[in-house]
Amino acid sequence: QVQVVESGGGSVQPGGSLRLSCAASGFRHNHLCMAWFRQAPGKEREEVAWINSDTESAEYVDSAKGRFTISQDNAKNTVYLEMTRMEPEDTAMYYCAADEVGSGGGCYPVPDDYRYWGQGTQVTVSS
Repeated sequence: QVQVVESGGGSVQPGGSLRLSCAASGFRHNHLCMAWFRQAPGKEREEVAWINSDTESAEYVDSAKGRFTISQDNAKNTVYLEMTRMEPEDTAMYYCAADEVGSGGGCYPVPDDYRYWGQGTQVTVSS
């Protein structure tokens, strides 16, 4: 049974840092697309960062570029989201999503591409 479990959320002051973790288990193999999405109250879910476990190719939403870093530990089927220089606008519930890399080999920030989601972890940036 596939499980996706996030951890590491919390509260931080503007300019601070947090690291989120996402552990995926139960997949048949470790050729995975893994992504972070977030949803703030009253707003639509948006992509934050995504990574291809085979190529380690990572991409980011514009607001995260230069501040957030997605990385992976393949041995543990775990991805991390290191968030620095955080802003109040980063406040949201953060969700990790995972699925097997498709036949095309690419990973995309499309929620419907991911069958497996974590329960979410709250991140609050406030002074």
